[in-house]
Amino acid sequence: MGDSRYAMSRARDFADAYGLRVPILLAPMAGACPPSLSIAVARGGGMGACGVLMMSREEIADWVREVRSGSNGVFQLNTWIPDPRPDRDPDHERSIRRFLSSWGPEVPEDAADAAPPDFTGQCEAMLDAGPAVISSIMGLYSPGFVSRMKQRKIRWFATATSVAEAVMAEEAGADAIVAQGMEAGGHRGAFDASDAERNLIGLFSLVPAVADAVRLPVVAAGGIADARGVSAALLLGASAVQIGTGFLRAPEARLPPAWADSLGGAAPEDTMATRAFSGRLGRSIRTEYAVAAAAPGAPVPAPYPIQRHLTRAMRGEAARSNDLAGMQAWAGQSAGLAPAGSATDTVVALWEGVRSILE
Repeated sequence: MGDSRYAMSRARDFADAYGLRVPILLAPMAGACPPSLSIAVARGGGMGACGVLMMSREEIADWVREVRSGSNGVFQLNTWIPDPRPDRDPDHERSIRRFLSSWGPEVPEDAADAAPPDFTGQCEAMLDAGPAVISSIMGLYSPGFVSRMKQRKIRWFATATSVAEAVMAEEAGADAIVAQGMEAGGHRGAFDASDAERNLIGLFSLVPAVADAVRLPVVAAGGIADARGVSAALLLGASAVQIGTGFLRAPEARLPPAWADSLGGAAPEDTMATRAFSGRLGRSIRTEYAVAAAAPGAPVPAPYPIQRHLTRAMRGEAARSNDLAGMQAWAGQSAGLAPAGSATDTVVALWEGVRSILE
């Protein structure tokens, strides 16, 4: 596993299997994957991506059309496996609304009654788009949907945050395992939301353990932002890497400036794992709101997606006004290593760096 020649050969085989020049994948970040970013990553030889969680069928089709018009590169589409319907507590939700009123607009009483994303419609739209890969997070697709993917020659990448989840995904028919370490920015992909904090496994422990436990290719995700991280992941048994935060400072990501600027100077300890934005555990910049929401006396976040509905007005206003304090500024622990140049140049530079290290 630790032989550099074998690691490079395994990575090249993965890239060839997916029509890539390099085994570097853009993470499918919901709300932070505009077509321009995937086009730029594909032009560098990597795989583009889109997290379609908050998108309608029409928006998914539009995204795919724009990416294909700007690049002939392959891409993956991703959505969340829905959580069970959460228990509601009107009194607790009222206390959260009062707390949020200090951080943004007043939250309407019916904010938490918003309709959930159309999971079935999103799945159908992804199948219709015919991407190279459809990936999952927060669980596994149904056997029927997996069968339909296979019929259309679409590969399934299953995100796992533990060895047990990786084994379950292999048994369910996944074609590759995305091993997500706790360093990753954004949401933890645990199958059960209550496991997200119990099983905080770092990438350097997770990748070799998963590589030893399954026969599938492993894609390492979480805290990778430079050639040293890519090289280490490959030596530990990964066939490819998936990078999210490492691309977010690129102009093609089109982030609010305050969010992008916060990444450049962030030390690992400047991020924190929090449920305060969505009710699901995710890693963000240590913003004023995120810190206040974790302080004694602050109301415990409601379950997903109730908390997401309640914080929507605050998050939207913060993004519009470029105010980092209340912004949902997801960031991995290696955010400070993210370059500010074009994502195309970043992909090329990453692989050149890996070759200089491992060859």
